[in-house]
Amino acid sequence: MKHPFICFLLIFLLAVSCQQNDKLAVPPAPYGPVPTEAQLKWQQMEMNMFCHFGPNTFTGNEWGDGTEIEDIFNPTQLDCRQWTQIAKAAGFKGIILTAKHHDGFCLWPNPESEHTVAHSSWRNGKGDVLKELSDACRQEELGFGIYISPWDLNAPTYGTPEYNGVFKRTLESALSQYGEVFEQWFDGACGEGPNGKRQEYDWPLFNNTVHQLQTQALIFSDVGPGCRWVGNEEGRAGRTCWSLLNTDGFTPGAGAPPQDTLTVGNRNGKHWIPAEVDVSIRPGWFYRDSEHPKSVKELMHIYYQSVGRNGLLLLNVPPDQRGLIAREDSMRLMQFAAALKSVFSEDLARKAYIMAASNIRGVKYPSHYWMERGFVHGVRNINEYEYGVFNLLDGHYDTYWTVDDSVTSASVVMSFPEQVTFNRVMLQEYIPLGQRVSKFHIKILTPDGEWKTIATETTIGYKRILLVPMCTAKAVRICIDESLACPVLNRVALFKDEVYSNLAEE
Repeated sequence: MKHPFICFLLIFLLAVSCQQNDKLAVPPAPYGPVPTEAQLKWQQMEMNMFCHFGPNTFTGNEWGDGTEIEDIFNPTQLDCRQWTQIAKAAGFKGIILTAKHHDGFCLWPNPESEHTVAHSSWRNGKGDVLKELSDACRQEELGFGIYISPWDLNAPTYGTPEYNGVFKRTLESALSQYGEVFEQWFDGACGEGPNGKRQEYDWPLFNNTVHQLQTQALIFSDVGPGCRWVGNEEGRAGRTCWSLLNTDGFTPGAGAPPQDTLTVGNRNGKHWIPAEVDVSIRPGWFYRDSEHPKSVKELMHIYYQSVGRNGLLLLNVPPDQRGLIAREDSMRLMQFAAALKSVFSEDLARKAYIMAASNIRGVKYPSHYWMERGFVHGVRNINEYEYGVFNLLDGHYDTYWTVDDSVTSASVVMSFPEQVTFNRVMLQEYIPLGQRVSKFHIKILTPDGEWKTIATETTIGYKRILLVPMCTAKAVRICIDESLACPVLNRVALFKDEVYSNLAEE
């Protein structure tokens, strides 16, 4: 043989290749706080509807003062089934109702109060909005949630120790007779009551009451514990948005963390408390004839800055004085749903036919993989199936690409048989194992053969949608620059938003 060294080298490389470990590697251990099953289910809802409804609907006030005559609440055509049908058609997965706002008026016959529907002439005092909405939500397979403000401008015991017991029994009344509640919404509002005194809320008592009656319900407040206020009412999570939060020493309301902390979260937070982004479709929270809903463009921008930044969007759509969602609002929601469908109905990343990764868990020498007639080729051992890059495109939430434990920076490249044009990039971390990525960037291979950076960002979380300039590429590279532990991604997707292409990251 003329070239014995080359022959030996070829034999050695072949032997190494054949000795790739075909034993399944141990999956990554969870890193840091992780979501509960209920929190994961909540995050996957992505969009819920908020309904502010009560005496303010009829007075035109944003905040009532607790002296409203009960008869002022008189929706003449209340139809909660109309609410739920509109919500479902618009893509919402649940509805949260203001069962009691700061004025103290209760939309159900709360035995702890005389300021309720039972003391009004509406339906001869037999009406119950909570029952009608909870029944309608079950019919449409939507989650049912309740907002009950701890502030009460009507309760004579507000501002005394006795009130905490009154509020506990109020919670028991609302949470024990209307079926499953997916979210109990608290705010920390604490003003003076009818006696001029402020209340010291017993938050442990309130939270324990919720957990005892609705074990699966997430509690919303400035500090959770289920999910947190995002720190603003503009429909915007931070470009950096951790689902982690430190709550030691903080309470809802005046004792809450700073608003910028709520918007961003804490990189090394002790608790999994994801951000909920509450915003109204109208200028105010309660319905007024003089106001009109936001444009589709504004709603799309809100979507990108909430769901697209690791948050859940809670969009307020207030029923009118008839007890119906106004036609103008309903039409806007249908337009919004159509706009989302037009953008996200086709994932251009699924056109990739060659993929490569800098590292795959349990694989010593990752190679290129290609797709042909629905089959993945180039796979040499079980780990390439279990943790490989095509898991990013298979549409299954519980499959993912990940790397060896010692690796905290890694990259994936996807190539296309024909150039693709897009301006939205979606990334998802597999959050049951924790939120890990703290810095990443994206490059494209331009038609002239140059690699160009189109985005540099920080966190990903459950879902990140990047607004990049419209670009045409032969290949796309996702580069994880920093991760608190080995990155675990379960989706990469590319989309084209032609109508609202001028929206940009802010």
